[in-house]
Amino acid sequence: MYAVRLINNLKITLSALMIVSTTACSNYGTVGESIPPEGEEVQLTPRTSTYRDLTSLPSPNGKIVASVYNFRDQTGQYKSSPASSFSTAVTQGATAMLVGAMRDSGWFIPLEREGLQNILTERKIFRATNSKPNTPVNNDFELPSLLASNILIEGGIIAFDSNIRTGGIGARYFGIGAAEQYRVDLVTVNLRAIDVRTGRILHSVMTTKSIMSQEITSGVFRYIEFRRLLEMEGGTTTNEPSQLCVLSAIESALIHLIADGVKEHSWALSDPREIENEVLARYMNAESLIR
Repeated sequence: MYAVRLINNLKITLSALMIVSTTACSNYGTVGESIPPEGEEVQLTPRTSTYRDLTSLPSPNGKIVASVYNFRDQTGQYKSSPASSFSTAVTQGATAMLVGAMRDSGWFIPLEREGLQNILTERKIFRATNSKPNTPVNNDFELPSLLASNILIEGGIIAFDSNIRTGGIGARYFGIGAAEQYRVDLVTVNLRAIDVRTGRILHSVMTTKSIMSQEITSGVFRYIEFRRLLEMEGGTTTNEPSQLCVLSAIESALIHLIADGVKEHSWALSDPREIENEVLARYMNAESLIR
């Protein structure tokens, strides 16, 4: 049935290619002029369903003061050739993603630790300025101590597996053809909550997220009359942004970490009846199924 539908679409593909070629010639007379439209304006980063789950969690009894020093890429993976020029396969900004997710969850008070040296330098400058006469109004107060954390969040992006599943389908009839191919990659994230007082690992979770890539091509290659060859090609490629997949895996891991802590009584809800919260219950049940 799929093959029949694909063959039926070939006629539509041919007509579309002819229309596109005519339009392109009329609108883009200069050779080398870009056919795709101009880029969109700057916008906020789109968020997935995991972000909605993260912001829909019930309120905690008290926010957890937590530090993240470095949530880094531990995969050692680079983009495959020829796209690679020693460019990593996953984002190097996972620490910023995790800190942002912690803040948005409403469960944590994240402390700046990745740029701790910059804070210490500024505090030294503050003290040096404060000890001099004619101190500016914004520096005319005593500098408080830095806030200490109760929980240390550790972990990282621990695996990136490419081409774990590939496939496709195509058909060609009298020189008119179309094909579809796909590829699936997988990224894995580990997240750990550590008690600062004892160094004990309270909770540890791992989440995985697939990264989908799809290519659809169509073309015509046939002789329409003696020594007259018609050749046309068209296609599109869709790649799921890897950074959004990493962000989604981090958000999911953080929700699982919160749910596991509620279940093990490491932290509590402001209203115990919220244990039946739809989002929280779903992630707690997922923990039970894994175990």
